[in-house]
Amino acid sequence: MTLLGNLIWFIFGGLVMGVGWYLLGLLMFVSIIGIPWGRACFMLGSFCLWPFGREVVSRRSVTGKDDIGTGPLGFLGNAVWFLVAGVWLAIGHLFAALCCFLTIIGIPFGMQHLKLVEATLAPIGKTVVEKR
Repeated sequence: MTLLGNLIWFIFGGLVMGVGWYLLGLLMFVSIIGIPWGRACFMLGSFCLWPFGREVVSRRSVTGKDDIGTGPLGFLGNAVWFLVAGVWLAIGHLFAALCCFLTIIGIPFGMQHLKLVEATLAPIGKTVVEKR
């Protein structure tokens, strides 16, 4: 079911969303200051391509140690992200989730959009892992 969900998602919008995130990440990498946000865009891009069977978690819980993105600088980066882009992206995914919830077939896709809402609010210091 995960494979089928991912294929349908990929065809009906996942590819466009993923490519959009990758392009935004490349744009962020143009300036040195934007590299942490660019890295977050690449993480969200891969998550947008194949969201079924995957989840976004803190890198601290995966590696067992802190890094620059999971500490105070990561918090600051997430605060800037939230104010500049995160809240608007979350509203967009929330709207898309509500539209998906209008049909029974769209409910699983709406749930994926809700996962993306959570990921777009504060992506610095996060990574994508397979669900256990």
